[in-house]
Amino acid sequence: MDNLLTWLIVGAVLGFFFLRHWRAHKRGEALARAAAERGPMFSDGPKAQHPRINSDSCIGCGACVTVCPEGDVLALVGGKATIINGHKCIGHSLCAEECPVGAITMVMAKPSSGADSPVISEDHETSIENLFIAGELGGLALIKNAVNQGRDSMDVIARRIGELGTTPAETNVLDVVIVGAGPAGISASLRASEHGLKALTLERETVGGTVSKYPRQKLVMTSPVEFPLHGRFSKTSLSKEDLLAFWEKIMQRTDLNIHTGEVVDTVKKEMDGFFRVRTARDEYRSRAVVLALGRAGTPRKLGVKGEELSHVLYRLIEADHYTNNNILVVGGGDSAVEAAMGLAHQPGNKVTLSYRKGEFSRLKDRNTKRIEEQMRSGAVEVLFNSVPTEFRVGSLSIEVGGQIRELPNDFVWIFAGGIPPSDFLKAAGIAFGSDGSADHREAHGTSS
Repeated sequence: MDNLLTWLIVGAVLGFFFLRHWRAHKRGEALARAAAERGPMFSDGPKAQHPRINSDSCIGCGACVTVCPEGDVLALVGGKATIINGHKCIGHSLCAEECPVGAITMVMAKPSSGADSPVISEDHETSIENLFIAGELGGLALIKNAVNQGRDSMDVIARRIGELGTTPAETNVLDVVIVGAGPAGISASLRASEHGLKALTLERETVGGTVSKYPRQKLVMTSPVEFPLHGRFSKTSLSKEDLLAFWEKIMQRTDLNIHTGEVVDTVKKEMDGFFRVRTARDEYRSRAVVLALGRAGTPRKLGVKGEELSHVLYRLIEADHYTNNNILVVGGGDSAVEAAMGLAHQPGNKVTLSYRKGEFSRLKDRNTKRIEEQMRSGAVEVLFNSVPTEFRVGSLSIEVGGQIRELPNDFVWIFAGGIPPSDFLKAAGIAFGSDGSADHREAHGTSS
């Protein structure tokens, strides 16, 4: 009798925990299904590199779900890994690395899913032969991806030049011109030096590109990356300052030909197969070109009265320079939310975040959790369904749910995205998603 009672107690305890686990699993799966149904409301899916899941091979271990830094791109539905928020995927590829059975491969979205994106082959080549795009302009936001693309595109260029086995008759012709000295441009420049190519890098501002404009101490890498002429950089997270110092150290050891403060106006492939790259200072001829430009381009303005005032800004670099101010941040993406939280952390600031939609939909998981905490604590006031209507010195007007409010104001930061350099790319003859396929190559002369 005692043994029976013992087994009944054990069974009841096990049954309790099993039932609780089963209910939690079903609740999580229901939430995942709901998220998957909501996804198309915010986006038509991944725009660039993203996971492809072989459901026949997937064993439902969930490793890919837990490793994703974005939090809720993947979930287990029906015992299989499923993409539920594809628009949040920015190509970390950790899910593919973590999968124990190789059920996940990383693929690029079809050109038709990004009609505003240039057509790029698997070698990062555009529709113009020997004209390459590396970095976020090609649709991938991660530093690791930019570094890899800059390196890989230069490998293709070096191989093609090696196969030709001839040197141009003109002595002033370069092997490659690299436009941009951000992560992709630095990687391409280092790789060109490693291959012994005659290269020139042109940067409109300073070395570091977009990274140099990140807020102080912003973490910029989430997984190890391999830099040419250095090897594997094993740190999985580091600040802006650490990364810029690391690049500076690498470049001091090499003899890179980098021109800063030189804006490229046009890139054109001529009938002889060489490229002509024009800047306000000079013009250059080269066998190949790598465009390592940022995607944001010129900051997008709202068209609001008073937007030209000096206290209306579009980039936050050092949040700790602003204290004891009434601040409005406009936008609903990661940049806007991170800026608002960074400014709210400074003494005496009253920070309001204005977003035109009724909820955040495209934030990284960690930013979603942090901004919710900031809202609960009152550190940041978030006004959903709101749009500024006028900026003035010392105050502003904002429409919230159809009602106009007046707020005291010292500074405004607008994060409405940027106008990508589409006109620049189209002027170079590059086809976009709706114009052709990645196999298409314009007849702009023979290979040099």
